[in-house]
Amino acid sequence: MKRIPRGVYPVMITPYTPDNKIDFSAVDEIIEFYIRGGCPGAFAVCQSSEMFFLSEDERVSLARRVVETAKGRLCVVASGHISNALSDQIRELGRIAETGVDACVMVSNRLAAPDESDDVLIERMNAILNALPNVAFGMYECPYPYKRSLTDRVLTAMAESGRFAFIKDTCCNAETIAHRLEVLAGRIQLFNANAATLLESLASGADGFSGIMANFHPEPYVWLTKNFARRPEKASALAAELSLLSSMESCCYPVCAKVHMDRVGVRMTPLSRVRDAREFGYAESHTVNDLILVEQAMRQWIKE
Repeated sequence: MKRIPRGVYPVMITPYTPDNKIDFSAVDEIIEFYIRGGCPGAFAVCQSSEMFFLSEDERVSLARRVVETAKGRLCVVASGHISNALSDQIRELGRIAETGVDACVMVSNRLAAPDESDDVLIERMNAILNALPNVAFGMYECPYPYKRSLTDRVLTAMAESGRFAFIKDTCCNAETIAHRLEVLAGRIQLFNANAATLLESLASGADGFSGIMANFHPEPYVWLTKNFARRPEKASALAAELSLLSSMESCCYPVCAKVHMDRVGVRMTPLSRVRDAREFGYAESHTVNDLILVEQAMRQWIKE
C-alpha cells in the first residue's frame, strides 16, 4: 500500500452561506490556509466537516471541490462514510473515491453496532474492500455516534488486507498508541488526533497529527512533527503549550473554529448544522481573540 506523506492533516470544517448551503468559496480559502500553514494533507468530509449532517450529494461535492482546489498541493483523504446499510456504505464510499481523493476513510462505528463482534466488523470491512477493489483506504475511530475502538484483531486484519494506508487514532492514550504501532509494525501509518499525547506518539513512531486544533494554528503542529527529535527541549515546551490550547475544542466547536478563521482572514459565517452559532457568546469571542494573540507569539517562537 502506498504511504501518504507524514505530517499534519487538519480535520476540515464546512463553511456555510447565510442560506445554509456549503460556501465553496470559503472552502477554497480554507485549503489555502492549510497550505500556507505547511500542511502536507487534509482530512475532508469528516466529523469536523459535519458529515453526518450533509446529504450524500453535498458530501461528494465537498470532496470534489477540495480535490479540485488542492490541485495536488495537498494529499486529500476523505470519508463521508455515514450510512447504516452496507449497500449504502459501498455506494457512498465509491462516489467519494470517484472524486479523485488519495484515500477514502472508513468509519469503524459504521461497520458494526455496539453489541456486534469484531467478526461482524471485519466481514463488513472486507465486503467494502471487495466491492471497491481499486480504492486505497484509511480507518477512523470516529467518536460519533459511538466510538468503536480498533482492537488488535481488527488492526491485524486491516494490515493483512494490504488495502489500508493509515488509521486516524482517537484513543488519547500514549501507551495504547505505542502498542498499536507495534501491532501494525509499519504496515499501516498512524495519525494521532490528540494534542496532549502527540509528542509521545511521535517518539513511538506515529506519522503525524490529524486533529481539530490544526484548524486554528497548523504551523506549530507542522514544526513539532518535523523537529521533535532534533529539538527535544523546545518540542517538549511546545507540546505542553499545544496541549493547553487544545481546550479550545470545548469552546462551542466547530463554531469557534469558523469565527477564528474569519478573524484571521479566511472569510466565512459562523453557521453550523451541529451547533447553534448563538451559543457562541462574549466569553467565547474573547477567548478566540486571546488565542490569536498567543498564536502570533507562538509562530514567532518556532522560527527562532
